[in-house]
Formats: sequence, C-alpha cells, structure tokens
Amino acid sequence: MKITVDIDCTPEEAREFLGLPDIKPLQDSFMTAMQEKMSTGLSGEDMDKMFNLWLSPGLKQAGQSMEAFQNIFWNAAKPSDK
Repeated sequence: MKITVDIDCTPEEAREFLGLPDIKPLQDSFMTAMQEKMSTGLSGEDMDKMFNLWLSPGLKQAGQSMEAFQNIFWNAAKPSDK
C-alpha cells in the first residue's frame, strides 16, 4: 500500500510546525554586514583570511601551489564520462 500526502504551507508555517528556529533576523544581520564589507572593499588581509579558510588543511600542509589549487577546480568542472 502506498499513501501520498501533499501539504501546502509556507516555509514559515513548516518551520513553526516542525519546531525549527526562525533564523531570518540572523540572516538579515549577516547579509547587512556582508554588504557593508563588500561596499567598502576588502583589505588584502581579509582576502588572505578568506583564502586560508577555503583551502583545505591538506593543501596548506602539502605546500601545493596555486596552480594545483586551480587544477582541483578545473577537474571538478570537467564533464563526466558517463
């Protein structure tokens, strides 16, 4: 036996029903802060911090070059053989 139930509700109603927290105020605050940062420009130090966060520890420890880092992205973007 197969039973299908369709529920028509807004994301807010679903969040309330499931007891999930409303993080909209937090998102709004974060987006405002990010917009201010982007409009004033990022310093070189900020860019360095972001880049270090994006690099996996394995890449930093192995001392691989930027070229190796770019190759990871190029390989991920290649179409699969399937």
